Amino acid sequence: MLVLLPPSEGKASSGRGAPLKPESLSLPGLAEARAAVLDELVELCAADEEKAREVLGLSEGLRGEVAKNVELRTAGARPAGEIYTGVLYDALGLATLDAAAKRRAGRSLLVFSGLWGAVRVTDRIPSYRCSMGVKLPGLGALGGHWRGAMASVLPKAAGDGLVLDLRSSAYASAWKPKGEVAARTATVRVLHAPTRKVVSHFNKATKGRIVRSLLEAGATPRSPEELVVALRDLGYVVEESGKPGALDVLVDEIH
Repeated sequence: MLVLLPPSEGKASSGRGAPLKPESLSLPGLAEARAAVLDELVELCAADEEKAREVLGLSEGLRGEVAKNVELRTAGARPAGEIYTGVLYDALGLATLDAAAKRRAGRSLLVFSGLWGAVRVTDRIPSYRCSMGVKLPGLGALGGHWRGAMASVLPKAAGDGLVLDLRSSAYASAWKPKGEVAARTATVRVLHAPTRKVVSHFNKATKGRIVRSLLEAGATPRSPEELVVALRDLGYVVEESGKPGALDVLVDEIH
């Protein structure tokens, strides 16, 4: 099983670890595309703070994020699973998983990123600010920049099991499963059961809990149909929406 996750907008500080080693990151087929984004992002942020803030869509209060990007090559690096914070990652709780579940997380979780393309939670990266919706002056829209490299790398990373795609639309634009990979890809929508309405903020928390449940249980569904069975066995209320691979998880309480 491969689980595709969005990153978090906010991130933990880089810390004092050894700096980034680009060659150590997973999915080495993305190295050239990563280097291109890293080079332009660092150069932009070092040359013109105001322009960088505009390009990155940062408010005045987030001006310090530009300086953070200038130091990307020398800042301390930490496992991506510690860098990404926020609602989904709080609910996922990687740090509190048992040893076996942590090993499964290292193998099966892939976090998409405007800067790195995609990384595993064990990859060591510095804290940064660069969403997939950014349009860099030289490279253009990052979703488009990543598409070619992803198309050649991700099908192999997907292996022959289930692909559970929990990305938001901006990050989904970088790679869309096709062919037989698409046939074994599942997406999840979280609905408030009484109203059948999407619950936006709590959508992330529920998805984090779903991933945690699957990791703790050691579940290995190989198709969307097997995922439905696995989730129901774990106590979730799941309906198939009618679209191939699209599942609705119903929650009674919004929390």
